[in-house]
Amino acid sequence: MGIAVCNGANLQCSFGAAPSTLIVLPMNRVMATMPAANIMDNKPFVNILPFGMCTSMSNPAVASATAAALGVLTPMPCTPVTVAPWAPGAPTVLIANMPALNNSSKLMCSFGGVIQVVNPGQTKTMVP
Repeated sequence: MGIAVCNGANLQCSFGAAPSTLIVLPMNRVMATMPAANIMDNKPFVNILPFGMCTSMSNPAVASATAAALGVLTPMPCTPVTVAPWAPGAPTVLIANMPALNNSSKLMCSFGGVIQVVNPGQTKTMVP
């Protein structure tokens, strides 16, 4: 069984230099010591905050800065681009008619990064 993810969870991107925090707005009206997340809590700059500096060459800012530095990888500020929901979630537990987000779910960034949950924000509520 996984652990339910809630507001304040720590996230890490595979191309990000720093961890970030998940922001869950209280509109789902389900609490797991804090507002509980579902797989649709994937909006950049609303739910997913930047991860410091990005090192993905798929990020146009990184690619242009690297080209300007004659091929030396030059990290640039992270701008998460997450268009798909978290996967897979917990399909048997619904929060606001969407599967609950558990700590083993992953989120893909359009620049190639994989965002994962490092700390779910609470440890008492489990989801199958």
